[in-house]
Amino acid sequence: MNFKDYTYERPNMESLKTAFLEALDAFKVAKNAQSALSAMTQINQLRFDFQTMATLSSIRHSLDVHDAFYDAEKSFFDQNGPQFSQLNNLYYQALVQSPLRGELEALKGSLLFAKAELSLKTFAPEIMADLQEENRLSSEFNKLMASAQIEFEGEQRNLSQMIPFNQHKDRDMRKRASQATSGWLAQHEATLDDLYDQLIQVRTTMAKKLGFDSFIELAYARWGRSDYGPEEVASFRDQVVETVVPLNTQLAKEKQARLGLESLYHYDLALEFLSGNPTPKGDTAWMVEQASTMYREMSPETNDFFSFMKERNLLDLEAKKGKRGGGYCTFIANYGSPFIFSNFNGTQGDVDVLTHEAGHAFQMYMSRHHDVPEYRTSSLDIMEIHSMSMEFFAWPWMTHFFKEETDKYKYSHLTKALNLLAYASLLDEFQHEVYAKPNLSKEARKERFKALGKRYYPYRQYDDNDYLERGNAWQNVMHLFVVPFYMIDYALAQISALQYWVEDAENHENAWASYLKLCTAGGSMSYLELLNLAGRHNPFEPGSLKRIVPHIEAYLNGVDDTTL
Repeated sequence: MNFKDYTYERPNMESLKTAFLEALDAFKVAKNAQSALSAMTQINQLRFDFQTMATLSSIRHSLDVHDAFYDAEKSFFDQNGPQFSQLNNLYYQALVQSPLRGELEALKGSLLFAKAELSLKTFAPEIMADLQEENRLSSEFNKLMASAQIEFEGEQRNLSQMIPFNQHKDRDMRKRASQATSGWLAQHEATLDDLYDQLIQVRTTMAKKLGFDSFIELAYARWGRSDYGPEEVASFRDQVVETVVPLNTQLAKEKQARLGLESLYHYDLALEFLSGNPTPKGDTAWMVEQASTMYREMSPETNDFFSFMKERNLLDLEAKKGKRGGGYCTFIANYGSPFIFSNFNGTQGDVDVLTHEAGHAFQMYMSRHHDVPEYRTSSLDIMEIHSMSMEFFAWPWMTHFFKEETDKYKYSHLTKALNLLAYASLLDEFQHEVYAKPNLSKEARKERFKALGKRYYPYRQYDDNDYLERGNAWQNVMHLFVVPFYMIDYALAQISALQYWVEDAENHENAWASYLKLCTAGGSMSYLELLNLAGRHNPFEPGSLKRIVPHIEAYLNGVDDTTL
C-alpha cells in the first residue's frame, strides 16, 4: 500500500475516550492475567489508532506547512494531544496499581511498569493548558523556520537551500551566504527571543506544578532517563572538553592551513577542502538507487527493509517550497511503516541524513513485532545509536555515492563526528543553565551562550557578523525550541557508533550481529541494559572517550589531508 493511500481521519475524541475508559474498566476488574492482557490489547490498539492519525497529520503538515487542511489538523493534535496524554496517564496509574502486576510483569517485562511510573511523574490534569501552549509555541517556531525566503543569487531560497553556499569554495560566496542567512534570522531575532522565553516559562510552570525543582528534572523524566541524571551528563561534557575540544582545535588549525587562510572565520568552517567538499555524484533518484544496492548487499534484513520503504514511497527527500526544514524519521503504527523525511540540497549531508534516518527506520522495522507500544522504540540515547552506527556501517559503500571523493567523505565524516560531540555538549550545557535560571534576561542568556561557545569552540571567530557575535547562534536550532534536552543523546550515541566503527573494521560479523541484536530489542530494556546487551561502552565511565579518540586520531593522521 502506497503512503499516499494511507487513510487519515481526525479522531473523534469523545468516542475514543469512551472506548478507552471502557477497556480501562475491564482491565481494572480483570480477575486473571489473561483477562487483563485482553483489555491491554484493546487499550494498545486505541493508542496505535490515535498515534497513527497524529503521525500522518504531522508528516503531511511538514511536507507543506501551508496546506490549510493539515495545518488545521496539526492544531487539532496540539490541542488534543494533552487530552490523550491524560488517558495514557490513567492507564499507567492502573498498570502500576494492578493487583495482577507481578503476573503481568512476568509476561510483559518489568520495564513497561518502570516506564509507566516515570511517565506518571510527567503529567497531571493541572498542566493540560500548559502542554497545549507548549505545543502551540513549538509549532510557531517550526512554521517560522519553514517560512524563510532568503533572496540570494537571484532566487528565493529556504534555509536548507542556503547550505550549499555555506560550503562554497569561493570565500566571498560563503561570507555573503552567511550574512544573508544571519540577516533573515536577525529580522526575526525579537520573535525568536520571545518564543524561547515563553517556552522556558511554560515549561518551568509545568515542572513546578508537578513538584519538580526545575524543568531539567521534568525533561529527564520525559525522555525516560532512568539510568542517569544531570550529574552524569555534566561529567560526560567535561570529558568532551578535556579530550575532544583540543583535538577539534588542532583539526581547525590544520583546516586553516589546508585552506590557505590567515584567519579562520565561522563561514570557513563548513568548507573542508580547497577543492571543495565531497558531493554525491547524482540526483535524488540516483542516490536512492545506490542506497538500494547498498542495503541489498549489506544484509538480508536491510534488503527487506529498504525494499519495503521504496515500494510504499515512504521516503520524501527533496527540499521544496513550504516544506519544513531538517530531516526526521517517524513510525506509522497501524501500517507498520517507518517514514523518512529530508531536504536534499546536493551536499554530502544528503547521504549522511539518508543513512542516519535509515538507521532509525531500520530499527523501527526490526522491532515492530513488539505488541507493547513502549517496546517498539527505545529512549533517544539508544535510538541515536541505531542511526549514527548505520552511517558507519555504510562506509564500505560510500564509493557508490562519492566515487573519486570517497576518501574526502570519510575524512570529513569522522571530523564531523568529533564536532558533533562538542556541539551537542554546548547546547546541552546551555539548556541546563537556561532552565536552572529561568528568569535570566534575554541578553543574559545570549551572554551565557557566548561564554559557553568559547569553552567548546575556542577557535571560532565571527568576523564582523554582529548577530552571531552577540550570542545568537542558537536561535535556529529546532532541538532547543521543540525537543529540549534531546541534543546530548546524539553525543552519547556517537560514542557507541564510533565503537561500532572500530569493531566493524576488525570483525564485521560480530559488529553487525551486535547491531542487529540492539535494533531488534527496541525499547524492551533500559539504556544501560541495552548497552550491555550490545557490548557497548558506558559513556559516563571516566576515560570512555579516551578509549575511542586514539583510533580516530590514528585514522586521520594516516590521511594526507592536503592532497584531498
